[in-house]
Amino acid sequence: MGEQTVKLEKKPKIIATTSVVGPKEGQGPLKDYFDIILKDDKNGQDSYEKAESSIMDLAIKETIKKAGLQDKDINYLFAGDLLNQTISSNYVARGLDIPFFGLYGACSTMSESLSLAAMTLDGGFADYALACTSSHFSSAERQYRYPLEFGSQRAKTAQWTVTGSGCMLLGLNGDYPEVTYITTGKVKDYGINDANNMGAAMAPAAVSTISQHFKDTGFKVEDYDLIMSGDLGKVGKSITEEMLLEEYDLDIRSIYMDGGDSIFDDSEQKTESGGSGCGCSAVVGCGYVYKKMREGKFKRIMIVSTGALMSPTSSYQGETIPGIAHAVTIEYNKEGR
Repeated sequence: MGEQTVKLEKKPKIIATTSVVGPKEGQGPLKDYFDIILKDDKNGQDSYEKAESSIMDLAIKETIKKAGLQDKDINYLFAGDLLNQTISSNYVARGLDIPFFGLYGACSTMSESLSLAAMTLDGGFADYALACTSSHFSSAERQYRYPLEFGSQRAKTAQWTVTGSGCMLLGLNGDYPEVTYITTGKVKDYGINDANNMGAAMAPAAVSTISQHFKDTGFKVEDYDLIMSGDLGKVGKSITEEMLLEEYDLDIRSIYMDGGDSIFDDSEQKTESGGSGCGCSAVVGCGYVYKKMREGKFKRIMIVSTGALMSPTSSYQGETIPGIAHAVTIEYNKEGR
């Protein structure tokens, strides 16, 4: 439809989800919607990187278990994370008997993996597919910023990488929320080079994808019960609202939430602009959003995970930060269609 959107004919269904979060996330405003809250952010492992893998492994296995399936029943695993060469996902996949696509879309990876899993089922290439991402505050800090022992001061625009993993299992049968539209984003770069202001770097990509979705589909804002961006935080959320209104006359404020803005209480938890990371949109989507849909509160929602496509190397070389955002529409009518 239009330039960047596809309408799925088979409407793949999200038949099970699992959200696993760390202790800090488990103390935030959305704590009642997460399936598993860890008591130890190392999850019994001897490194933060191994902990992140173990969290994703837990999310995947719990999701398969909820559906009453086994590894051999799953045709594909689409997964990614923030670490170099997607090591969190790779080391999880080696312990699973599932064909694996490793993905990197930075913090947009949850919508990316969900998009590809849904299109694979819609194309007739699979009966079941998993979409999963993870992130970890301490592993991300070590790779992208400073060792925790350094104790660096955080900027007011900085975001706190979420420790968590979210997993969605897609199938073709049953009474479950359905993936109906996918709008794949284009890379946008407005010249932001401050690695402590990811929200500003990613917001233009969110604006581009959301506006294009409405243009392609002909939907109006009032056709949605919720639009959730993944990881923009307070700063990026505000920029997105303003740009959509000023440039496209789209006022989404009454139905708009951002996972990064919602997962922490900055006044109590000192997270500055809010949460970020692959795990942010994953756990909010698999937890709060999915459970509210199953309750019948939301009938049509859009998840727009956003990612900053940079690396430590590009930052050291003075490069700007490109952004990407992918939108996935999910629909569910509890009363029946």
